[in-house]
Amino acid sequence: MPANNRPANNRTSGNRLTVNRPVKDRSAKDRPAPGLPTRKQILDFIQNATEPAGKREISRHFGLKGNEKIQLKALLKDMAEEGLIDGKRTAFHKMGGLPKVTVLRVIDIDEGEAIAVPDTWQPDDATPPPRIRLIEKGRNSALRKGDRVLSRTEESATGWRAFPMKKLELRADQILGVVEIDGGGKPWLAPVDKRIRNSSPISDLGEAKAGELVLGVPIGRSARPSVKVTEVLGEPLAPKAFSLIAIHKHGIPNHFIEEVLEEAQVSAKLPLSAEHREDLRHLPIVAIDPSDARDHDDAIWAAPDGEGGFDALVAIADVSFYVRPGGQIDREARRRGNSVYFPDRVVPMLPEVLSADVCSLRSGEDRAAMACHMKIDAEGKITDWRFTRAIVRIDEVIAYEEAQARIDEGRAQDHLTNLWAAWKALATARSNRDPLELELPERRVKLDEKGRITEIAIRERLDAHRVVEDFMIAANVAAAKALEAKTAPVVYRIHETPSREKLMALKDYLATFGKKLAMGQVITPSLFNRMLKDVTDETEKALIMEAVLRSQTQAYYGPANAGHFGLALASYAHFTSPIRRYADLLVHRALVDAYGLEQPKPKADIPALSGLSERDREDLGRVSDAISQAERRAMEAERETIDRYVAAWLASRVGEVFDTRITGVQKFGFFATIVGLGGDGLVPVSTLGDERFTFDEKAKVLVGDETGTVFSIGQILKLRLAEANALTGALKYELPDGGGRIEPRGNAPALKHKGKHFVGQRGRPKNIRHQGRGKR
Repeated sequence: MPANNRPANNRTSGNRLTVNRPVKDRSAKDRPAPGLPTRKQILDFIQNATEPAGKREISRHFGLKGNEKIQLKALLKDMAEEGLIDGKRTAFHKMGGLPKVTVLRVIDIDEGEAIAVPDTWQPDDATPPPRIRLIEKGRNSALRKGDRVLSRTEESATGWRAFPMKKLELRADQILGVVEIDGGGKPWLAPVDKRIRNSSPISDLGEAKAGELVLGVPIGRSARPSVKVTEVLGEPLAPKAFSLIAIHKHGIPNHFIEEVLEEAQVSAKLPLSAEHREDLRHLPIVAIDPSDARDHDDAIWAAPDGEGGFDALVAIADVSFYVRPGGQIDREARRRGNSVYFPDRVVPMLPEVLSADVCSLRSGEDRAAMACHMKIDAEGKITDWRFTRAIVRIDEVIAYEEAQARIDEGRAQDHLTNLWAAWKALATARSNRDPLELELPERRVKLDEKGRITEIAIRERLDAHRVVEDFMIAANVAAAKALEAKTAPVVYRIHETPSREKLMALKDYLATFGKKLAMGQVITPSLFNRMLKDVTDETEKALIMEAVLRSQTQAYYGPANAGHFGLALASYAHFTSPIRRYADLLVHRALVDAYGLEQPKPKADIPALSGLSERDREDLGRVSDAISQAERRAMEAERETIDRYVAAWLASRVGEVFDTRITGVQKFGFFATIVGLGGDGLVPVSTLGDERFTFDEKAKVLVGDETGTVFSIGQILKLRLAEANALTGALKYELPDGGGRIEPRGNAPALKHKGKHFVGQRGRPKNIRHQGRGKR
C-alpha cells in the first residue's frame, strides 16, 4: 500500500472516491466537498494572489482542515491533469501563464534591460519558457546575468513583464570543477571555487574522465544535490586553463556571434579621410604601453609653447566612428562592458578586427582618433582644452621600460624629452592637489610561447608609467569639464568619500597606535597622506596603509557627479580607453553630440549616427550600473586567475620557508602574502599551537592568552608554505617551528595518484594538487 493508505490508482476527486476509473467524471468537477473550494475559486485565488500560491496558501485562504486538506491535494492534482493549472505544490499558476509572484532568473542583459525566465520552468519541450522583461526601479537594484529575483509578473500587450520585489541568494546554474573517482569507483565533482569546501556526487558523468575539468549542473533540490556533467573543458592544469576557469565561473562572454563579426568587418572598411578630420599626421605622437600590450588606445605629444608652459595632445582611438549605437557590435560591447585581461589571453570588448587592428593606434599607419588638445601652464594647470576628430599616424609605439631607459641614458629624442618636461609640470599640479598615495603593487605573470609560467614578479613602477598616467588623468578631467560646459550627459568615474561607518572603524583602529582621527574635520586624501608620512616605522606604516585602503569606497560609473576622492578631483570621466571600456565610448559619443563632431553618413549598412542614442541620453543610469557591475566581475576574474597562477608557481615549493607579511586577521586565523611575490594564504588559528588566541576586533590582532604573542596586519614573519592548490588559487601557511600542522583536506586517507586518475575516499574527496608538488 502507498504511504497515504489508499489503494494504488485510487484517487480522491472533488467530493468522492473513485477507483481505477479510465475517464474523469467532468460533471462533478464544480461540486466541492463541504468547505472545499471550486475549481474556479482556486483559479481566481491563484491569479490574484500577491505571493506564491501553493497548497499551503490555498488551504489557509479557504480555511481547510483535516481531511479537507487531503481532498484539496487530490483536487489540485486533477486540475493539473485537466490542464487548468501548472507548477508544484509550493506555487501553482494558471496553465500557460505565470504565477503572479514567482522567482525569475536573469538570462541576458539587452541594452541595459534584464531579460528573465521562470527559475523552475519544467513544461514539456514543446513549450519554451516565456522571456520576461524585468522593469527595475532605483539605481541600486541593477541586475546581472544569473541573478535570481522574486518578482511580481503581469502580461501586457507586448508580452510578459515583471517587477522585482527581492533579489535572492544566487544558486549557480553551473558548477565548475574536476572529476575525481573515490576508492569505490564513484565519481565526484571537486569545485575549483576555494569558497566551496565540499565535493558533489556526480550522477551523470557523460563523456568526462577522471582528472578532467568539467562544467556540471545540480540535479535535484537537496542540500547536497548530485551533478550532471554538461561540458568537458579538458586538462585542469594545462596552460591557459586558469583563465578558462575564470571565464566560465563568472559567466564572461567570450565568443562573438556571427552577426557581430560580420558587422565588424563592414565597420573596419569604413573609409578614413582627412577631409572631415583634423590632420595631425605631422606630429611625432608616441604610444607608451606595456611591452605585452594587445591593443593601443592612447598616444601622447607635447611641445613647449614659448611661454613657460606646453601645448599637449592626447590622441585616443576613435572607436565611436566604428561602433555605432544600436548596431550589433554596440549591443555586444554594452553587454560585455569592458575587456578582461588575463596573463595568457584577452577577452575583448570588441571583435579583434577592431580592437587589435583598425582601432588600435599602430605605428606608421593612419588611424581615426579623438584628439584632446590642452594648454598646460608652468604650474601644470590645464588652462584650456578642445576636442576634435582627427587622423593621426603614430610615430612610435614604445614599451615603458624602453622609454624610461632612453630618458635615463640621455638618448631620448625631443618628443620624449618634451613629454617628460610637460609631465614634470603636471606632477607639480598633482602634488599641490595631493591625491591619495597608496602603494599598491601589481603582480605580473610571464609565460613562454606554450603558456607555461616563466616568472611571477611585482611590476616595477617607473616614471614612464607616471608620465602616461598623468596625461590620461588630465584628458579625463578635460572631457568631464568639456561636457559640463555644454550641460551634456556625462558618465562620471565616481569615487566617493569613505563612509562614516568605515571612518569610525579606522578611527578605532588608529587609536590602538595612539593616533587620532578627528571625525569633525573634512576628510581629504591629504589627511591620509600626512598620516602616513608621519609614520617612520615601516611595519607600522604598512599596517596603517592597509587600514586606510580598507576604509575606501569602491569606484563606480554614474551620471550624477560625486567627485573622485582618491584623485582629489571634482569632476572626472573616463575618456582614454574606448577599445576596452564601454564607459569611455559613451563619453566619446557625448562629446560628438556636444561639439558637433558627427561625420558624414557612411554608405555602409550600419547605423548612421555615432553620438549618444536617445535611450542613453535620457537615462545613463541604467547602463552605468551595468558597466560598473561588469567591471567588478572582470576585476574579480582577473584577480582569481593571478591567484591560480601564483599557486601553480608555488606548488613545487611546498615546504619552503618564505618572508611574508600579514594582510588580514580574523578570529579563525590570519592571512599572509609572500613579500615581493604576492599570494595570499591562510594560517589557521588551529595551527598556532596549544595556546589559546583571542581576537581583538578593533585592533585587528590575535593575541596569545599565555605568552602575549601578537599577530597583526603588516607584521613581517617567516612562514612555511604548507599547501598550494592551483585549481582554486588557495594557499596555506604554517609557522616554521612548533605549533600545529596543517592536515590534508578531507576526513579519510589522502588520495592516491594513478596517472591522471585521482582516487580517494567516499564522502569529500580531496582536491587535485599540482603534479609537481612534493609530500606534505
